[in-house]
Amino acid sequence: MARTVAVIPARGGSKGVLRKNLRRVGGLTLVARAIRAAQAAPSIDLVVVSTDDDEIAATAEEWGAAVIRRPAELSGDTAASESALLHALDALAADGHEVGVLAFLQATSPFIAGADIERAVQLVREGVHDSVFSAVETYGFLWQRDADGRARGINHDPAHRPRRQDREPHHLETGAFYVMDAAGFRTAQHRFFGRVGIVEVAERTAIEVDSEEQLALAQAIAPLVDTDEPRMDVDAVVTDFDGVHTDDTAIIGADGRELVSVSRSDGMGIARLRRAGVPVLILSTETAPIVSARARKLHVDVRQGVDDKLAALREWADDRGIPLSRIAYIGNDVNDLTCLDAVGWPVAVPGSDALVLAAARVVVSRPGGAGAVRDLADRVLRGRAPRDPAGSFTEPAIRTERKAP
Repeated sequence: MARTVAVIPARGGSKGVLRKNLRRVGGLTLVARAIRAAQAAPSIDLVVVSTDDDEIAATAEEWGAAVIRRPAELSGDTAASESALLHALDALAADGHEVGVLAFLQATSPFIAGADIERAVQLVREGVHDSVFSAVETYGFLWQRDADGRARGINHDPAHRPRRQDREPHHLETGAFYVMDAAGFRTAQHRFFGRVGIVEVAERTAIEVDSEEQLALAQAIAPLVDTDEPRMDVDAVVTDFDGVHTDDTAIIGADGRELVSVSRSDGMGIARLRRAGVPVLILSTETAPIVSARARKLHVDVRQGVDDKLAALREWADDRGIPLSRIAYIGNDVNDLTCLDAVGWPVAVPGSDALVLAAARVVVSRPGGAGAVRDLADRVLRGRAPRDPAGSFTEPAIRTERKAP
């Protein structure tokens, strides 16, 4: 039976934004966001990432996508996306996959909705269109400069400016996705052929990341677009100490000893994580007796006086055989950024440094020292717990299988 396959071309090289497909928006790499969007469309049978890059390939596999290695001659700046798609179709055919409908997603569009992809797939499946693309409705007046620098109207007569309600809209291609009859695409060798249709998408989802400025804009609006609470399916929790277990302040006595305030509810959250078999690590750049004392009280691992937090995190995770993509890390300041950028679930507390908030996939609702760790623990446990027939959650035993983040 012919399958509906999503192909995401994601080469390693890029000039406008270095290593663009691995940059993060809302705590997720762009390639991971594209994979997640394709997986959210019920009719997509297989998600494939076409790449020449080892790190992108590893990320794709972690997220449950198949990987097709693209040759160097199809991975340069001048290579057309169509060439990558045709190569992917050939590779799939050689592996015994008959593709009936091809969905082409671009990782540079971070806010693709699975429901929009599904609408496009159904239009092709039902024979309404041969090729469908995503677009936003626009009433904008377009202009073009002539050779002498003078402006002239493209889609309007400058001498006659009708009101918006008196004009027909145009549609601006977003570049986010294209869905095509696979056989028709092979014949035409380009993405627009036969009966071409449009799927209108929300304007807030239409941003493309082709520059650092656009990446910063996407990171800024991600909390407004990513409104659904994600299911935190992780195997370990790592926490910073100051500003997470505490409110980032300290009382210093006359003898120089420091006193901090912690939350008892954090202790209960960590106890529940331990009972569920989720290992916990406290990772701190400071060396302080209070950190060691708190770790002993909570019966969790601790690493202190760490200059390179990411190296320490990798060592701890490797010792336990836990991929970084399966770890939730919660922090609040710039010395946490390397760890936040490396794990599958970067988490911030309210009031964190702006760069930390931009890197986070989740911002917990409680401040540091006032239940931030408990909030994270509750989310992790909800993500791991199966529902019983009555719809309530039950805490599972230690889970051994690995799933995509």
